[in-house]
Amino acid sequence: MNRDFAALQHPTLDLLICGGGIYGAWTAYDAALRGLKVAIVEQNDWASATSSASTKLIHGGLRYLETYDFKLVSKSLQERTRLLRLAPHRVWPLRFGVPVFARQRFNRLQLKLGLSLYDYLAHDTDPSMRHRYFNPGQFSAHFPAIKQNQLKGGFTYADAQTDDARLVLELIAGAQMAGAYCINYCQLAQILETEGKAGGAIVRDQLTGNELTIHARQIVFTTGQWLAREPPSRDWCRLAKGVHLVMPAVLDADALLLTAPADDRVFFMIPWYGMTLLGTTDTNFDIDTGPIAVEASDIDYLLAAANHYLEVPWTRSDIIGSFAGVRVFKQSLQSATSGSPSALSRDWELKTAANDVHYAIGGKITSSRQDAARIVDTICEKLGSAAKCTTQEKLLPWAPPGNFATWFSQVTAQAAQLGIDAISAHWLLRRHGMKAPEILRQIETNAQLAQRIVPEVPLILADLLHCATNEMVVHLDDLLRRRLPLLILAKLSDEQLYEIARLVADPLHWDSARVAQEISRCSVFRNQE
Repeated sequence: MNRDFAALQHPTLDLLICGGGIYGAWTAYDAALRGLKVAIVEQNDWASATSSASTKLIHGGLRYLETYDFKLVSKSLQERTRLLRLAPHRVWPLRFGVPVFARQRFNRLQLKLGLSLYDYLAHDTDPSMRHRYFNPGQFSAHFPAIKQNQLKGGFTYADAQTDDARLVLELIAGAQMAGAYCINYCQLAQILETEGKAGGAIVRDQLTGNELTIHARQIVFTTGQWLAREPPSRDWCRLAKGVHLVMPAVLDADALLLTAPADDRVFFMIPWYGMTLLGTTDTNFDIDTGPIAVEASDIDYLLAAANHYLEVPWTRSDIIGSFAGVRVFKQSLQSATSGSPSALSRDWELKTAANDVHYAIGGKITSSRQDAARIVDTICEKLGSAAKCTTQEKLLPWAPPGNFATWFSQVTAQAAQLGIDAISAHWLLRRHGMKAPEILRQIETNAQLAQRIVPEVPLILADLLHCATNEMVVHLDDLLRRRLPLLILAKLSDEQLYEIARLVADPLHWDSARVAQEISRCSVFRNQE
């Protein structure tokens, strides 16, 4: 992956995409595969906002059954099944436990009916993806971290997990391979119009300040929360903030879906890179009121919710990392009057302004592929193109061909022979797919690269250097927050951070002054509680 701002001097583009999160990435990938001349620009790094701050799930949304949003759940479950097939390295099954306690919001029968409906809407013929019931002893043995007092049993059901930032990056890589121009740290400065219709834009390189004029027949904004800043899109959006905490491991292979006693909201405890991901909050947010921050009230809410269930409660000192993101919902009469963001639909809509610029509003990471296909369908209709979507059947760019289980077993054995511990090898293959053998070849020439970057996180030095060299990294936080989520998986000391920056300074062409600047940039992540 190469960043080449000058390459945007293309005579005329079919499509200019503004916003490098999950919706922009899928749109660029889909459009490029259809043969369109495409550019995607992102004012910061790929997935630098909401698309690296999700709950890391590809799921139908069990809780949406309560609001009778069957269409959205069915759509999401179909996409879950598709992505498990097309991207087995990037999206993998994850089972969730749902305990049944005395005097709780939903009883055993209600949960049984809801989970049966969830399985039905999925239309998944794989028996391992169906729900199961466990008696109290069985459920407690499966989830020993939760309290046994008044436990009446519990269910497990299947959904799927991903690494959201890696998913975005893989799609950007795929779009670039298909001929798209993909530039991070590139800001749209101005839309250019002729007779009231958009026909191009001025874009600015955030690294040099240089500007270029782009001629584009169609423009789409997939900028997420920034849609709420400017007309006309700000009238179509409502925002909510979600906070997650990274906590010590208390789960094995399965996750938990629980309800917070304070407000009966659903929250999750999920195994993630050997830690526990706890989240999320769901509070109203005004983009003009200040930075998106993890606040003390967010921490108190999540710890209280988790400790209601944990046998050994967590304290603030147990927090390893945290992050906050902002979700966009479609603004409607219902959403304008609803006090709780949790009650709002997660569905998506494409709006077109009077100047023919398109805006993607709302949505979910799970259904983003399908929504992006509709965006590109609209663009193709405007351009008079009959090109059809191919992403519904095409393996993701880094997905190994053939039998995935066989491939995974073979490459895991190679990793073990090179001295990589089993957990680190597992995550290496999940993170890089068919690129993993390329990383293993680096270890063949330097055995030290098989070591973990820091002892407590299953990420190795060869992975770090590969990302720095090959994945369009501009800043240290690009590398340590999104290419590898090390900043939220470990409490890095100043010495550790400096040593990491020193290791990647060579491939990134940083001198000592630049290293100091980059370490300073990372302070915002290290200082969040």
